[in-house]
Amino acid sequence: MRSEILNLLREKSPQPVSGQDLANHFGITRTAVWKHIQSLKKMGYGIEAYTKKGYVLVSVPNKLLPEEISRHLHTRFIGRNMAYEDVIPSTNDLLKKMALQGAPDGTVCVAEEQSVGKGRLARGWFSPYGKGLWFSLLLKPTFLPQEAPKMTLLAAVAVVRAVRELCGVKAEIKWPNDILLEGRKLVGILTEMSAEFGHINYLVVGIGINVCVPQSMVPEALRESAVSIDDVAEKPTDRVALLAKVLDHLETCYETVLKEGFGPILDEWRRYSVTLGRMVKVIAPDTTYTGKAEDIDEEGALLVRRENGHVERVLAGDVSIRPAQGKGKYQ
Repeated sequence: MRSEILNLLREKSPQPVSGQDLANHFGITRTAVWKHIQSLKKMGYGIEAYTKKGYVLVSVPNKLLPEEISRHLHTRFIGRNMAYEDVIPSTNDLLKKMALQGAPDGTVCVAEEQSVGKGRLARGWFSPYGKGLWFSLLLKPTFLPQEAPKMTLLAAVAVVRAVRELCGVKAEIKWPNDILLEGRKLVGILTEMSAEFGHINYLVVGIGINVCVPQSMVPEALRESAVSIDDVAEKPTDRVALLAKVLDHLETCYETVLKEGFGPILDEWRRYSVTLGRMVKVIAPDTTYTGKAEDIDEEGALLVRRENGHVERVLAGDVSIRPAQGKGKYQ
């Protein structure tokens, strides 16, 4: 009901809508209307009350509120159930708890800030308040667990599509799960799975996108390697619109996989890749070597041809990879 009242105020603004008209329209009491208005004000909506005239929506908070995101969504099920948190340790962790409690397929958890953001290989992810998109997506696919690692590649394709389309900047993918902008790290993706006996219970895909993080706010150790969209884009990025666009493309890519398999998504991933065709350094627990990244196989593993001509199959879960000449942590 709160969302419906908000939508009506939005539709009528800047004209006032009386409490009685709202009560009649929705079949509730004026007291109930007043309570919903107070709730919206606490969420940050600017609503003015004018004597004998009614309520006017005068401003919308710069927050990733479900009521705002849903206005931009064109999805069938992704993001139609959404949990919003102001500050939270990790959206992935909360969504895994929600999955165990029966949250539906396509549920999204989004936060303004993560205090313990999670990255790949137990690394953290800097997630300051209101400066990016920090969110996780719950999926319950019918494909086998061994297919799950490719969901990270799918998510990368969806994010690159959205960022290029909405922001007009050339985001590119560095294998396996980083998205770069002008050679610096823009996005991190972490996919976690619960599975048993050849069946996926659920997948949680966590995505962190630096939208407008000031360089002065970035930890010194990351300043040379991290970038935000607004560092490069010609105009400020609308976070709500970008999140909705990413969710739209996530659903489009996911439905492609369910109908046609991962082949089309992997082909698109190759087109966005900055890793393929380059000399790289593979750092595994027991060895380090260099070679040329030639392709990804049908499982999403990176194929690296070593100097001796042998082709190594590199798995996303057990190595780090950098350009052969790179020295920085996130190069």
